[in-house]
Amino acid sequence: MKRIGLFLCFWALWGAASANAQIYAKLNGLYALVGVINPAVELPLTDHSAFQTEFVYSPWQSIKVDGTSKPMHFGIFLNEYRYYFRGYTGGWYVGGNAGMMAFRMSKPFLDGWNIRLEDRYSKGYGFMFGACAGYERTFRERWVFDLFLGWSWMTSFYNGYDLDGTTQMEPHRPVQPLHPDPFNGSSEWYPNKIGVSIGLRIYDPALHKKRSEARRLRKSTARALAPAAR
Repeated sequence: MKRIGLFLCFWALWGAASANAQIYAKLNGLYALVGVINPAVELPLTDHSAFQTEFVYSPWQSIKVDGTSKPMHFGIFLNEYRYYFRGYTGGWYVGGNAGMMAFRMSKPFLDGWNIRLEDRYSKGYGFMFGACAGYERTFRERWVFDLFLGWSWMTSFYNGYDLDGTTQMEPHRPVQPLHPDPFNGSSEWYPNKIGVSIGLRIYDPALHKKRSEARRLRKSTARALAPAAR
């Protein structure tokens, strides 16, 4: 799955470069406030559709909740297709995404209106398939604003541990195996992305063409002046 994701990413970037498409590099400001890194690169496929590839990384080995340190270290690689109703970066859009993840973290859960973390943690990997919706517009010519929310079906495979690092040999399962086995898995619906990203256009086909023509003009002028200089 990792090879497929990388292939799609490089294929889209190559296609955009050959088609002289505008490319934006973005950073999720909402995640940055809590120290989570979420860079993304987005490029158009047609007048109304775009491809985005992004990476989410939490560097926190643990965070303190209610006086207890709980692991919160994870990474997510996500590819996404977007359809813009009014054209690329023209406002509202919907999309679908697929990605993979690796984690060492305490599972969040809802306690009334509060989000809490379990008094244990899991270490493993998984994949996800989901949908998203958002609003994106350009401003000041080269900048872009992206507000978004995504939800996905996540399937994970992991071992469970107590907070002191003891492996849970008999984790909760619908049917327990004959012999103790720490390997476990689960599937559920979870939000897989939320945020407000600010981006910068890093490739402009019109500007690239203008600079190329300027270079060609300088070279032509230099060749024309060369005989006179001799």
